[in-house]
Amino acid sequence: MTPRQHRPDRLVIAVDSSTTSTKALIVDGTGDVPAQGRADLSMTTPKVDHYEQDPHAWWQTTDEAIAAAVAALDPSDRGRISHLCCTAQRQTFALVDADGDPLRPGIVWLDGRASDQVRRLGSAQLHERSGFQPDVTPSLYKLAWLREHEPDALERADRVATVHAWLVHALTGEWVDSRGTADSLGLFSMAEQEWSAATLDLLGLDPGQLPALVDPLSEIGEVRPEITRGWGLEQPVTVVAGCGDGQAAALGAGAVAPDVAYLNMGTALVAGVHSETYRTADVFRTDAAGIPGHYVLEIVQNSGAYLTGWFRERLGRPDLSGRPDPDLDAAAAAVSPGCGGLLTLPYWNAVQSPHWDPFARGAVVGLAGQHDRATLYRSLLEGISVEMARNLRGLSAAIDLPLSSIRVVGGGQRSGIWRRIITDAVGIGLTEVNQEEVSALGAAVMAHVAAGTHATAAEAAVAMSSPGTTSEPDPQTASVYAELADLQAELYPALHPIFEAQHAFAMRHPLS
Repeated sequence: MTPRQHRPDRLVIAVDSSTTSTKALIVDGTGDVPAQGRADLSMTTPKVDHYEQDPHAWWQTTDEAIAAAVAALDPSDRGRISHLCCTAQRQTFALVDADGDPLRPGIVWLDGRASDQVRRLGSAQLHERSGFQPDVTPSLYKLAWLREHEPDALERADRVATVHAWLVHALTGEWVDSRGTADSLGLFSMAEQEWSAATLDLLGLDPGQLPALVDPLSEIGEVRPEITRGWGLEQPVTVVAGCGDGQAAALGAGAVAPDVAYLNMGTALVAGVHSETYRTADVFRTDAAGIPGHYVLEIVQNSGAYLTGWFRERLGRPDLSGRPDPDLDAAAAAVSPGCGGLLTLPYWNAVQSPHWDPFARGAVVGLAGQHDRATLYRSLLEGISVEMARNLRGLSAAIDLPLSSIRVVGGGQRSGIWRRIITDAVGIGLTEVNQEEVSALGAAVMAHVAAGTHATAAEAAVAMSSPGTTSEPDPQTASVYAELADLQAELYPALHPIFEAQHAFAMRHPLS
């Protein structure tokens, strides 16, 4: 391979097409962002647990966000843009006909329609092969649902396309996907990072219905000239194969060493580490990394900031409509750590790590007359946090390597009380990352490697990330939370026998 020329003067376009919006950043080789744009995405919910998007909107919002970013850039700098890389929401996909049009709305990752298929098809063997536990999130179970309920659409599909593949096709006209995004379909033999013939046979899919695979960091081709001209650019722009938004967040946070984790305190709570070795375990799912041939071992907790927002919206001040409440935070901060033994099982949206149970639901155990709103709120924060602490310990044990530090990203880190609780619960220093759009920054890391600004993704991630202050755990409070975590760990085994019966009851007698 010819060494890439070192070009520190280049700018790249980094796109993050997430569930609710598309962001486009123009980024230099140090991680600075001179311009950016954004366009919102919407979802439809035609039935309970069905979440869908118009695939055309994935490209329309990307085009709009990039145009806005270029328009905001100093005209004298526009000629410095050389490469473009996309990261995108994972497990979201479209069925596309031979003309490149969607056959039906795209199915979004949080769609829960395939619980029956998970129960029937999910197995330890499929987990080991794909890297994903039996769960409603991986696309393969939704493809099985389509095989049963919409077989004509699946038969007519010329391509099964991730969001990344759809964007690459819109940009270049080629049906090509990155191994770092195609993995989320669940159709891989993950150890080899290739399509699995056994899984395709299980679903009745033909390999020709899938895009060609390339490694992350690969140069796929040039953006079609009519598109770049529409953005106000005259020079060619090269499209670089990206990775999923979670893997990109790890790069953007600079968490590339095997003992350095990233923690995304977003709607869900997600944490992970890079690994050169393919591994599976109950506590994490295994993704193809943005570094070719590597993996990201990823903990996923469905209820993160979603749960705190739910509490504030349903049980907080009506005038705040779920927004942060400084008075509630102050009152919760005054409550003793451990809330006097009040235990919260934070499974409002079922559970992924470590149990992967779509029927699990939340529980608050130990309520008494002495408890008030602030105590309950703190117990929610503690429940989320000690669950993550226990999951991180499980990950560390699985890889036989203690974690040395954690890079924290996401809106939840702006909550002082939650940041303090999770630091004490985890027992490891949390270092903030001074970049809000950390997944887009990860895409910029990849683009700059392809552009020759940096030699490797690991080098670029460290050079372009922006670590801030570190919060250290309080040993006394950490010991309280270690004890609380052991108590909380008893809740799921005790409640598991009734969850499925409770779900069946709720289906027969739903809330009106």
